[in-house]
Amino acid sequence: MANTIYAFASLTGGGTDSLDAIDGTGLLDLDMAKGVVAGINYDYVLDEDSGLEDDGFRVIAPDTNGGNKRWILRNSSDGLLPCGDNSTISDDLVAWNKFRVLLNHSIEAGTTFSKDIVSTYPLVYTRNDAYFGGVLSPNGDVHFVPNFAVVGQKISLSGVVSTYSLVYTISSGAYQGGVLSLNGDIYFAPCLATVGQKISASGVVSTYSLVYTTLLGYRGGVLAPNGDIYFAPNWAAVGQKISASGVVSTYSLVYTELGAYNGGVLAPNGDIHFVPASATVGQKISSSGVVSTYSLVYTVAGAYFGGVLAPNGDIHFVPNAATVGQKISSSGVVSTYSLVYTVAGAYFGGVLAPNGDIHFIPATVGQKISSSGVVSTYSLVYTVDSAYYGGVLLPNGDIHFVPYAANKGQVISTMSAKPLSLGVCCSAFFNKF
Repeated sequence: MANTIYAFASLTGGGTDSLDAIDGTGLLDLDMAKGVVAGINYDYVLDEDSGLEDDGFRVIAPDTNGGNKRWILRNSSDGLLPCGDNSTISDDLVAWNKFRVLLNHSIEAGTTFSKDIVSTYPLVYTRNDAYFGGVLSPNGDVHFVPNFAVVGQKISLSGVVSTYSLVYTISSGAYQGGVLSLNGDIYFAPCLATVGQKISASGVVSTYSLVYTTLLGYRGGVLAPNGDIYFAPNWAAVGQKISASGVVSTYSLVYTELGAYNGGVLAPNGDIHFVPASATVGQKISSSGVVSTYSLVYTVAGAYFGGVLAPNGDIHFVPNAATVGQKISSSGVVSTYSLVYTVAGAYFGGVLAPNGDIHFIPATVGQKISSSGVVSTYSLVYTVDSAYYGGVLLPNGDIHFVPYAANKGQVISTMSAKPLSLGVCCSAFFNKF
């Protein structure tokens, strides 16, 4: 029997013109489907015995009589990188699906070798508890966020390590995590600091006034779809944000607790999810600024530290004291999964590699989740307790760990066949902690 070519105008949603609405009863192996969605061309081929998990993009199951039949993405035209300041990232998911095309091109290209290459390099400045999180700048430099450090430290796109002067330093826990703003400034998230500090796109360091300060106030932050920066509340009793025009203000939270959240992640629909540390409920901010809470499946003191957005739209919380992984699907479903390695203080932050793997930033054992959901561990070159807090992806595919207690740098060379661009690496979806 001859194969059929189907047409569609949307990927999912169950509407009469969507790919997932095609009844599986009459579908045959190697049937094809072609469509144009939001200006992007998509080509799919049917695999009647696939049984793969439907992710709404690379793999799509028929809503009716699907069985193990799956539409598998075979080709697409170039996607688009959504702006982080014009509210195009929204619950219609148009911007996200265009962005997923860019991610998928890198995932499908694969890697040169089956194993990542882990190596170390010298740092210019080291001390205990030196840096906490890192941010990629528009020129490709990786800036470490100063915690106990009295000087700034960065790594250029060509791998040169250097230091620079800071305007404000204190002897303990000044800043923890940072965010790239829409004008290229890097804002450090205030933890014990009583003033804000930022680095301009041209490298000028300056301070600014905060509205609210407290002990261990915030850890990390996220750039919202409208260009506002939201700091993630740790011990803070109120939220604090910086508008696209640089105005600092506070807002009410629904849930507050000491040590509540460690970092945040921008979801495909524009929501900002704070990552639960000792919080017993999840908390998020919608793209329109509404704060709400939701139930978690697993909670424990110090459970998670940072989060990563996966190519299928899931948000993975990075396990710190947690003994299970926890994630939120793009549709808002919270679930848990098994980890290979768990220990108190296991991981601090995570990074998405160009091949779709999520790497947790480790102290003693590497752990990652593949794009197909397989969890595995790998060996590191240098290990010490609390060695690194946070990591940053460079456009060449390298992942740099941020030195906390480490006296040398460590990097994973992912050997991506098609690394993500500087724009993707700097996007609000990934460049923060």
